[in-house]
Amino acid sequence: MKKIEEISDNYDVIVIGSGLGGMTAANRLAHFDRRVLLLEQHFMLGGLAAYFKRKGHIFDVSLHGFPYGMVKTCRKYWSKDIASRIVQLKRIVFDNPQFSLETTFDTEDFKDKLISHFGIAKDVVDNFFTTLAKMNFYDDQSMTTRELFEQFFPGRKDVVRFLMEPITYANGSTLDEPAITYGIVFSNFMNKGVFTFEGGTDLFIDMMREELEKNGVDIVVRAPVDKIIMEDGKAAGVEVCGRVIKAPAVLSNASLSRTVLEMIGSECLPAEFVDKTKDMRIANSSTQVYMGIKEGETIEDVGDLLFTSTYPEFDATALCAKTPTSRTYSVYYPKTRPGVDRYTVVASMNARYEDWAGLSDEDYQKAKDKLCEDAISHLEKYLPGVRAKIDYVEAATPKTFEHYTGHVGGASFGTKFEGLKISEGLPKVAAGVYHTGSCAIIMSGWLGAANYGVIVANQVEDYLDKNLTE
Repeated sequence: MKKIEEISDNYDVIVIGSGLGGMTAANRLAHFDRRVLLLEQHFMLGGLAAYFKRKGHIFDVSLHGFPYGMVKTCRKYWSKDIASRIVQLKRIVFDNPQFSLETTFDTEDFKDKLISHFGIAKDVVDNFFTTLAKMNFYDDQSMTTRELFEQFFPGRKDVVRFLMEPITYANGSTLDEPAITYGIVFSNFMNKGVFTFEGGTDLFIDMMREELEKNGVDIVVRAPVDKIIMEDGKAAGVEVCGRVIKAPAVLSNASLSRTVLEMIGSECLPAEFVDKTKDMRIANSSTQVYMGIKEGETIEDVGDLLFTSTYPEFDATALCAKTPTSRTYSVYYPKTRPGVDRYTVVASMNARYEDWAGLSDEDYQKAKDKLCEDAISHLEKYLPGVRAKIDYVEAATPKTFEHYTGHVGGASFGTKFEGLKISEGLPKVAAGVYHTGSCAIIMSGWLGAANYGVIVANQVEDYLDKNLTE
């Protein structure tokens, strides 16, 4: 990585933000032999796909499960070495008042559970999976996920919970979103199950950084962009750390609303586009509790992902409650990071920014302490005596995510569905300016963000190819 004073004054494209969408786009553009500058406001790369180290522990900052499609994306747009480290998480556990079961979370096993455990007819299950597999993000959006479930599983709240709860944790969707926002993400996971990166997020991001630098991308951290410079309605570069860096194309992996309203500015855009951006709904945020197990201590293998709840039925609003009744525990065994003989557990909960933003410092700390205490107490059900084995515990809230990522409202999943039109429509109103990253729910998560980075990088290349040769 370079210091801001070490970089050039001119590039073909400047990428703002190093989430998986931004890094993948930068790498793709480098393969087109473009001169690429990647600017990151934080001191480390990754966005929400980040990590931190405390008291000998390494904690991943994100739910550590993604679809098999990540293998193909990494192999094609990163490297075979990165793709080879993506391995399946085979023990996914559900435990709630409606059912308790374990699954490998792949199509065959999920179908079997729907038939044998929930008693759904095979032809109904097959038809449901076929319907979801045919969904595309440009399809009709009139049907809601609630209507989709009622069509196939009328009155079956237990089935709705089995099918919906993991996806809500993955992208923040609700039953009242367009059905395609559920169907596309669910179908991705149902390909071959849930996967993770062997070696942890720290190794994953480090390997990506090495690949970027090998391909000639200049990377600068601690470099928050103040302004995207527009000249005659076209991108001309950015203002960053007191410098003006020129480029005919700028690709933002930052918060969509911040990109439009702050970095470009309302004065540079059509009023109608600005109004739609202001009306755009931000997706919900998250809280997390990080628990480190003492060196030399072990814990039982209780599964890789535990979807746990004491709430009577699936309720997306209840999943975001400040005092959680539902949690997902990501359990990291030594096999997750070969060579590191330590165990960690991360509890992840959906959350609302407004529940945390207005608290006094004292109340904020009390709320974090309660979040930690409740997560440990609930974990004791699955790992009796685990409290005595924990030597480090810390909580993250929507304010934490807002601080480290710059996401408005600490949004973990970008925007609601209308954000996709704004993201895709940006270069039409600001030539040479593009956006990638989590938006529209279906473009969230590791796979969605990376693939969207590829899509937008290709668009940027087309723009540069046309405008630099004219």
